[in-house]
Order: sequence, then C-alpha cells, then structure tokens
Amino acid sequence: MNRSRVETAGVTVATLVVMMGAAMTAGAAQPATPDYSKVEIRIVPVQGNVYMLIVDGNNVTASVGHDGVLMVNTGPAHMTEKLQAAVNQLATMTQGQRAANTCAGANCPGAWGWASPYVNTVIASPAPPRPLRYIVNTSAATDNVGGNEKLATSGFFPRVQGFGAAVANVGRGASIVAHENVLNRMSSPSGKQPAAPVVAQPTDTYFDELHKLPEYVNGEAVIIYHAPAATTDGDSIVFFRHSEVISAGSLYSTVSYPVIEVDKGGSIQGVLDGLNRILDLAVAEYRAQGGTWVIPGRGRLSDTADVASYRNMMHIIRDRVQDMIKKGMTLEQVKAARPTMDFDRRYGSTTGAWTTDMFVEAVYRSLRK
Repeated sequence: MNRSRVETAGVTVATLVVMMGAAMTAGAAQPATPDYSKVEIRIVPVQGNVYMLIVDGNNVTASVGHDGVLMVNTGPAHMTEKLQAAVNQLATMTQGQRAANTCAGANCPGAWGWASPYVNTVIASPAPPRPLRYIVNTSAATDNVGGNEKLATSGFFPRVQGFGAAVANVGRGASIVAHENVLNRMSSPSGKQPAAPVVAQPTDTYFDELHKLPEYVNGEAVIIYHAPAATTDGDSIVFFRHSEVISAGSLYSTVSYPVIEVDKGGSIQGVLDGLNRILDLAVAEYRAQGGTWVIPGRGRLSDTADVASYRNMMHIIRDRVQDMIKKGMTLEQVKAARPTMDFDRRYGSTTGAWTTDMFVEAVYRSLRK
C-alpha cells in the first residue's frame, strides 16, 4: 500500500471514530425508554410454603397454600400485571395438586373431611386455587406498594361491609397490613407526591413492637415485627414461623446500601437494630448453608451468615462516620474521606436513584441528629 492510500485510510478511520463518538453522545443525551415488556419474573422456591419472586430487581415474597396467597410487598407499578399473572400461575400449580395421604391425626395440615383430614384427597377433584388474601407492606417505598391497588382489588378478604362509616369502604379486596406510619404516609400528600388511592392504602395497621396475623395462613403463624427508625419510621420484618423464612423488606439488600430516608424517620442505628432483630429470630444450620432463609428487598436469597456480614459492614461504616463527626469533620470532608471505600465495589453506586454519596450523607445526618 502506498503512502497516499495509507493517509486516506487514516483520515477515513479518524472520521469514522469522530462520527461514532458524536452518535454515542447524541444517544446518551436522549436515553431510551425502558422496555418492560421484555422483563421476566423469576420464581424461586425458598422453603415450606414460601416463594421468592424476582420482579425487575425487587423481591416479592409469596406464601401459597390451601388458604390462598399472602404477599409481602407488591413490587413496582410497571410490573403489576406480570406479577399478578405469575402469582396466579404459582397458585394454580401448587394449590391444584392433591398430595397423597402421608399423615394421620388432628395435627395434619389440609381440609377436614368425614373421618380423616385427608379424605378429600381421595373423594374430591382438585379445587380451584384460593385468591390473594393478605398483602403485607414492609414500608411505603414505591417499589413495595406499587401494585397494591390492582392486586388488592383482585383478591378477597371476608370483611363486614360498611365499617359504620368510620373509614372509606374498600369492599372485600385483600387485606393490606402495615405499620400505622405507612398508612399515615400513603394517605397524606407529600410535596409533589399525591395520596395513594384508598384501595391501595393499608386496611389493617399495627403500632406496637409486633403484630400477629389473627389466624394461621397456609398452616403457619405469620408475625410482623416493627423496625423503628430504620430506612423510615414504618419498616416491618415478616417472619413465617413454620417455613422458617424471614422477609426483610428494605432493611437488607445483597446488592446495595440501604435507602435511609432521614426526613421520614430513618437512621443508620435503626437499620442496625433491624438487622440484629433478623439475626435474633433466625437460626443457622450447623456448619452448613441453610437454616432460616432471609429474603432481601433486592438481591439473592440469603442465610444468617449473609445477614451477619451485611450487619457487620453497616457497623463498620457507622463507627467510621461517628468517629469523623467527633473529630469535627463536615459532611463534605466525610464524603472525601470515603468511609465506605472497601465496600463500594459490591454495594456502591455513582449513578441511579441511590448513590454512595447519598448513603454517606444519610448516615452522617442520622448520626448528627
């Protein structure tokens, strides 16, 4: 190849690079709208009656059995139809099957028949799946309550109509259970955020340390524990006592730092207390992975060792920031010191709705308070 042809080729390549760079810059200036039609929901069997549904990066917990369906959180609003279809499919697959009689006596699970709790498995055809009965919201975060309205109205809870005109009538949709602070936030407009529709708001609230559902659901007790001043002032942890599964909600994630909303009552110490409560409730499998399984708000299924590691990390960051505050360092100086540096490769982010800088600022502000 002669020199003139080489120079021509060089100019052509350089021009092409410039054109590609301009095209990439133009594309970056106008981000494409996400195509949620291609996002699929994954169903992970956990233990007992409990399943984990991965909904566009958020985890929804579902207990499915002969009483119907109980869901912990309802995912983001743009995934509601797909989530509803996945739950209906799961309920049909699990509730429509009749197991062989492997048990005798009054403590056997299942519907009562003439002489044996399992006589219906012999004389009856598979019953249609029971509807969604309970929704538990672990906080008022949009990723936790986005599907409340549509899912609740599609469910059924046998409540008395009217309520004596004390509250708006929500009919006989699924019962939505949450801490009372969740109802306070969802029922009152905040800034540019309007109040949620009445049918999307909690129908049953609690205000104490814990709340037990008034009946066994799918053969087990379900206990809801309040985590005060954690990511907000209304966080909850849901414990499925027989299946040995804990749904941690927004308190715990395997892929990000917790979203602590100080203006809504959140604090780093409250998150630590909530993680310690999970570890108090959970029981580890001896020298093995397993025991009580913990479903995080985001990320993979975990056991007690995973939660303990996350708790220890949060302790380290809290102590570092607290020490910097005692030395009189400002927020900008604390951010520049990077107290989360050795954890950022796993949990940190420089873009998106919740960045590492925002997390450090929330820790700083909550400790200053």
